Amino acid sequence: MTTLRLFYATNRNHLGKDRWRPDGYGKKFSDDGVENLRFGRVTVEADASKIAKYLETDCGPMGQGDGESLITYLAKCAESGDIIAYREKINRSIAEDQQQSVKLGSQAAFSELQTVMRKNSDVLLFIHGYNVSWTDAVGTALSLQTMLNHCPDRDPNQQVQVVLFTWPSDGMALPFVSYKSDRSEAAGSGNAVGRGILKVRDFLASLRRSQEKLCQQNLHILCHSMGNYLLQNAVERCDAFTPGNALPRIFEHVFLCAADVDDTVLEAGHPLGRVHELARSITVYHNRGDVALVISDFTKGNPDRLGSNGPARPGQVHNKVHQVDCTPIVKGLAEHSYYLSGHVNADIRMSIDGVPHDDPRRQRNRVGMIGNQWDMRSR
Repeated sequence: MTTLRLFYATNRNHLGKDRWRPDGYGKKFSDDGVENLRFGRVTVEADASKIAKYLETDCGPMGQGDGESLITYLAKCAESGDIIAYREKINRSIAEDQQQSVKLGSQAAFSELQTVMRKNSDVLLFIHGYNVSWTDAVGTALSLQTMLNHCPDRDPNQQVQVVLFTWPSDGMALPFVSYKSDRSEAAGSGNAVGRGILKVRDFLASLRRSQEKLCQQNLHILCHSMGNYLLQNAVERCDAFTPGNALPRIFEHVFLCAADVDDTVLEAGHPLGRVHELARSITVYHNRGDVALVISDFTKGNPDRLGSNGPARPGQVHNKVHQVDCTPIVKGLAEHSYYLSGHVNADIRMSIDGVPHDDPRRQRNRVGMIGNQWDMRSR
């Protein structure tokens, strides 16, 4: 057996009598409000040989590693996971900086993550999509973490610690009711994500004020499906509480995977038109055969999705934005969660490791005349 560790933040309601040692998290918002963030960590026991089987699976044109199937096994393991929420002592009717004995769960979480990062580990914030329960969210985040840390082409001296943000996506397979419910809850949860990003900003600022030596590791963010909708609301929240004209550059990379948002969202004046201010590089992974997004287009009355064909007008997005068409290798195998498998997952890991976009080790072909458009290819 092997022990897997995952850090998390959530605005879900806790299950069980003890909010600091909960049995899990539910389908509703926290009783303390939509923007209340609970920080914690969960440890899960899993069979190392079973994990190895998924990591070694040959997925044909997708490459080695079946992280999508690994989700089911790790989500089952998460049902008996040990959950510890960081304790807080705070009067929510008074501003945090006006309280003498305030104790924040975020501070404890960030301090522990700082210790992890000092051991050559980057941190990747992961925001899942709609129709995802607590255990499925944990299983998905652990699958992502496991795949990234076992990628054949990774830097062996560099690790990746995933931090899960899980929101009350109701985990019910009701295609119309669930989608509309989750879309509404995602908007409110995006403000919670924004609040979390601002907490990171303030924590980093406190380190600089104390002249503490920074660890030289990087922070990244990966959003899947409707998780991208949370991000666009988070950007708006960050803008509202950031002085000056520019958002704080906190992240090295932002990965937008199978994004269930409008295909114009990255253009100036649109909801993610300023996301490039938060990071050095933005990568959009899309798949023209993504059935989930086709359904979103036609049955939910949405405009064309960013995760289907990429930006509607590539020439009108910031030059930090790279778009990668995964259609040539997906071929119906992992239509909506391909970021968890083979070459696409390896491409994400190479970005984390600092590999240039045009490096020949990547499974990409440059297309178009702009210079930031790519097709995935098999070897």
